[in-house]
Amino acid sequence: MKTWVEINKQNLLYNLEQFRKRIDKNVFLTAVVKANAYGHGLEQVAQIVNEKADWFAVDSVDEALILKKQGIDKPILILGYTVFDRLHEVVENNFHQVVANLETIQKLDQLTKEKGSEVNVHLKIETGTSRQGIFEKDLDKFIEYFLNNKLLKLAGASTHYANIEDTTDHTFAQSQLEKYNKAIEKIKKAGFTDFVKHTACSAAGVLFPKTHFDLVRIGISMYGMWSSKETQASAKQKGIEFNLKPALTWKTKIAHIKELPAGATVSYGCTEKLSAKTKVAVLPVGYWDGFDRGLSSVGNVLVHGTRCKVLGRVCMNMVVIDVNHLADVKLEDEVVLLGKQGSEEISAEEIAQKCNTINYEVVTRINSGIARIIV
Repeated sequence: MKTWVEINKQNLLYNLEQFRKRIDKNVFLTAVVKANAYGHGLEQVAQIVNEKADWFAVDSVDEALILKKQGIDKPILILGYTVFDRLHEVVENNFHQVVANLETIQKLDQLTKEKGSEVNVHLKIETGTSRQGIFEKDLDKFIEYFLNNKLLKLAGASTHYANIEDTTDHTFAQSQLEKYNKAIEKIKKAGFTDFVKHTACSAAGVLFPKTHFDLVRIGISMYGMWSSKETQASAKQKGIEFNLKPALTWKTKIAHIKELPAGATVSYGCTEKLSAKTKVAVLPVGYWDGFDRGLSSVGNVLVHGTRCKVLGRVCMNMVVIDVNHLADVKLEDEVVLLGKQGSEEISAEEIAQKCNTINYEVVTRINSGIARIIV
C-alpha cells in the first residue's frame, strides 16, 4: 500500500468508556459513524465499538445498510434525509429515521399502510440551528398522522445545538434546550410518552448532563478529538476531568529521494525556491487522498520521528518534503501524515489551523478508498 490509515482499537474503546462513565446507566450511548465514521472507516469502527455502543447513528440509508450487512443488530438511526423512493428500505429494514418535513411523514404513512409494517420515526425539532427542524407551532400537523396510524411509530424526538461547541457562553444552547422542552411537552400532551428524547452531541455529552435525556450521540469525541478548544476550556472551567485519545494515524511511504541544487524550484507554480542544496523526498499522496492543498509550503509530516516540511504545492497525487536534516533516510521509509511517530505528533487540530478549517474536516476528507487497518 502506498498510503493507509491505522485505527487504534484500544483508544476508540477508551473514548467511549469515558462517555459511559459520564452518562447515566439508563441513557443509550450512540456511536455516530456517519461520513465513513468521521473518516476512520465505517465498517472497521462499527466492528470495534459494537461491544460498547447501544445504538448507531448514520447519515444515509446506504450507511445503515452497510451496518446491517455487517451484522449490526442494534438500533440504527438515520440522521440525514432519505429520498422518497428509498423510504421503503427504511421500513423494510426497521431503521429509525429522523424526519423534519410533512411530506416525508405522508410518504411513510402511505408505505406503512401498503406494507402493513411499522416504521420508527424521530421528529427533529427546530430550536435554532436553522437546518432540519419542525417548529413547535407546526407539531400538531405531524402528531395527527401518528394518532391516526399506529404503524407510524413516534420513536423519538431530537434537536441539535448550534452554538454549544464554539463558545464558552452557552446562553444560546440553553435557549435551544428550553424550546426543545416546550416541544416535548406538546408531544406528551398529545398522549405520547414512550419515545426516546435526545439532544446531546459530544460537547453536550461532556459538559451538560441535563441535555442527555434518554440518549447521547457521540461523534467527534469518540474518535479522540475535542469538538473545539472552547469545549475543552469549558470542561476545565467546570472541573470536569475528561481525557480523549486520538484513534487515527495516517501513514505513507517515501517513494523517491533526490538532491536538488540551490535555486531549484519545487512543484507547480514554482512557488518555493530552495536557498541551498537540499535532499528531498516524494510522497505518493496528495489532495485527492485528502492531504489538503492548504498544506502547501506550510505543512509538516513525520519521518523517523522528526518533522519534515512540505515543499511547494501539494499535488493531486504527490507531495515533496524536505529531508535534508535526516542522515539515513531511504526509499519506503514510513511517513506519518497525521498522528504520532516517536515523541512527535501531527494532530488534526494542527492541520486544521494551517488550512483554516476544523479537525472534523481534516479527518472526514481522508479518501474513503484508502485502506483502514485496525491495530
